[in-house]
Amino acid sequence: MPRMMGVDIPGKKHIRFALRYIHGIGPKRADDVLAACKVDPMKKADDVTQDEIHAITTYIQDHFRVEGDLRREVSQNIRRLIQIGSYRGLRHKKGLPVRGQRTKTNARTRKGGKRVSIAMPKQAGR
Repeated sequence: MPRMMGVDIPGKKHIRFALRYIHGIGPKRADDVLAACKVDPMKKADDVTQDEIHAITTYIQDHFRVEGDLRREVSQNIRRLIQIGSYRGLRHKKGLPVRGQRTKTNARTRKGGKRVSIAMPKQAGR
C-alpha cells in the first residue's frame, strides 16, 4: 500500500484509479500526471517503483493544489462568502442547497433527515 501526498493508495488497483484517492485528483488529472511522468496507467499501485512514486509526488506538488491546501482554500472561500453576507454564504450558513436546487421536495442531503411530526395524544374528558 504505497503512500503519496499523505494518503494511503490502495495497492491492488491500477495506479490511474488509485491516484483518485488523493483529494483534488480526478480521472483527467490522474491520466495527465501519469502521462507526464511516463508511468504505465495499467500498472498496479503495488508494482510502482519508488522512483516513479517520487516522480508522481513531485509533479503533483509542483502543478496542483491537493489535500490539505485544497481543503483549506475551499473552506476559506466558504467562510468569505458567509462573512460578506452573500446569498451563497447565507445558504451555506443555513445548511441549504447553494446552487439553486429546489427544497420543497428533495434536498435531504443538505437539510438532514426527514422530520416526523408527532401528533398530540388525546386527553380524556375533552
